[in-house]
Amino acid sequence: MIQQLPTILAIESSCDETSASVIRTGKVLNNVVASQAVHHKHGGVVPELASRAHQQNIWHVVNDTMQTAGIKNSELNAIAFTRGPGLMGSLLVGVSFAKGLAMALNLPLIEVNHMEAHVLAHFIDEPKPQFPFLCLTVSGGHTQIVLVKDFLDMLVIGETQDDAVGEAFDKAAKMMGLPYPGGPLIDKYAKDGNSNAFKFSQTIMPDLQFSFSGIKTAFLYFLRDKKKEDEKFVERNLNDICASLQRHLVNMLLQKLKLASQQTGIKQIAIAGGVAANSGLRNAMTQTAQELNWKIFIPEFQYCTDNAAMIAMAAHYKYLAGKFCELDVAPVPNMGVGDN
Repeated sequence: MIQQLPTILAIESSCDETSASVIRTGKVLNNVVASQAVHHKHGGVVPELASRAHQQNIWHVVNDTMQTAGIKNSELNAIAFTRGPGLMGSLLVGVSFAKGLAMALNLPLIEVNHMEAHVLAHFIDEPKPQFPFLCLTVSGGHTQIVLVKDFLDMLVIGETQDDAVGEAFDKAAKMMGLPYPGGPLIDKYAKDGNSNAFKFSQTIMPDLQFSFSGIKTAFLYFLRDKKKEDEKFVERNLNDICASLQRHLVNMLLQKLKLASQQTGIKQIAIAGGVAANSGLRNAMTQTAQELNWKIFIPEFQYCTDNAAMIAMAAHYKYLAGKFCELDVAPVPNMGVGDN
């Protein structure tokens, strides 16, 4: 195992955020993110447009990151990048840029699993969880319960069998006519709504598995039937609809998380991923922690969505373990936890 505490430049380009970060001796120095507004008018991420935007942004983002960190190229010990999961075109931009930079500077490469990095975002700032802990990783593309045994030893013990909870939020928002990204807007309107105003059916799944596909269909039929009675139903009840739907989805998540805690006996519980920024989930986690004597860990908002700081933190531990990759490394769009 390598004992030197490194300085690493990390690059994240898995979806529609171009991000870079520098970590030095285990401390994240910055987290530069360029978002892509081009997708808003399309109601979702367009892969081709995302990859083009990454090509336009990546040099400026990396240059900005190095300058604001006050780090020279000669001080770097490695270049890290997201290998997957994500959109193939977007990943290719980040992987190719990292390869070129590593070759030019004669530095080793570190591949990072995006989902594992979400978990390790909890080690950027205090307080930090102790091993083992459970992490509910929730985003637009993933819903997983991960048993985290060590920095580089993780096991998925429960996950969605179809759609992710983040997709359920965004698709429901689209059905109500809300602009993309709709998940944060549901959270916003829910704060002024009655979470008990409307009831939705529960999806029954075995053990620690999730399913959100049926929820989207049920919500579509719910809106259709209510609009037959009142064509302005959504406008008149927007806050209550959002609050009720959010409560329902959060309850589904917590039901399985409680079961996982019971089965494993683990009471150190973390949440990660874009949906971890949802205030309804955060509040419910806090309340559940008080009831069940959990110790919970929730990252700062900037480390919930896609960011390079979490890639840098994961790369730090891989560097110390001597886990590097070759220049022929290729993106893996469907990479799972434990695949790299």
